[in-house]
Amino acid sequence: MVVALIIACEVGFWVLLALGLGARYLLKWRRTSVVLLLCEPVLELVLFAVTAYDLKNGAEPGWEHGLAALYIGYTVAYGHYTIRWLDGHAAHRLAGGPPPAKPPRYGMPRARHEGRLWLRTLLGAAVACALLQGAVWYVGDEGDVSSLRSFQGTALRVVGIHGLIALTYLMWPKRGPAGTASTEAGGSAPEGARGTARPATTDPQTNDGTGPRHTQRSV
Repeated sequence: MVVALIIACEVGFWVLLALGLGARYLLKWRRTSVVLLLCEPVLELVLFAVTAYDLKNGAEPGWEHGLAALYIGYTVAYGHYTIRWLDGHAAHRLAGGPPPAKPPRYGMPRARHEGRLWLRTLLGAAVACALLQGAVWYVGDEGDVSSLRSFQGTALRVVGIHGLIALTYLMWPKRGPAGTASTEAGGSAPEGARGTARPATTDPQTNDGTGPRHTQRSV
C-alpha cells in the first residue's frame, strides 16, 4: 500500500502542477492555480499519515517505509524549486514572458549555484533522517529497524556524494571558452544590464535634451 501511495503521490504531483500552470497561463484563473499548487504539500502529508498508520497497525518496518521518508524529504527540498523552474518556462511558452534565466555555467557563479543545490540536498536528507529516526523510536524494540537505519545511511551517502561533486566546482572552477562574457566568470550582470545596448550617437545634445544641436561652421 505504501509503495502504491508513493507512486500515486508522484503522479499527483505532476498532474496538479500541470493543472495549476494550465489554469494560470491558459485559462487566466490565477486564484484557481494557486489553490491547485497549494494542494501539492497535502500529498506529502497524506503519505506521511498513511506510513505512520501502517506502522501503528503492526507492519514490519521495511524498505517501502524508508523510501517514503526519502520521497518526502526530496519533495520538501526540491518541490518548490521544481515548481518555480517550470512556472518560468510556462510563463515564457504560454504567456509570452521573458525566457527564464539559465543557471551559470562557469567560474565561481557555477560553484555557488552547485553549493545552493547541495544545501537543498542536505535539507532533504535531514528531513528524511528525522522521519526515519522518528519511525525507529516509534517502533522501539518491538520490530527490526535495520531497513530504516539503512535508509538513513543512504541519505547521508547521497549528501556526501553530492557535496564532493559541488566541491569540485569550487576547487577547480570550470573555465568558459575564449570570449565568454565577464558576467559568466565573475558574477551576474547588474540589474538592467542584460538588455540590448543603446547605440551611441555622435551628435551633441542640447541642454534641454530635445534633440541634436546643429551648429554652423564658420567660413
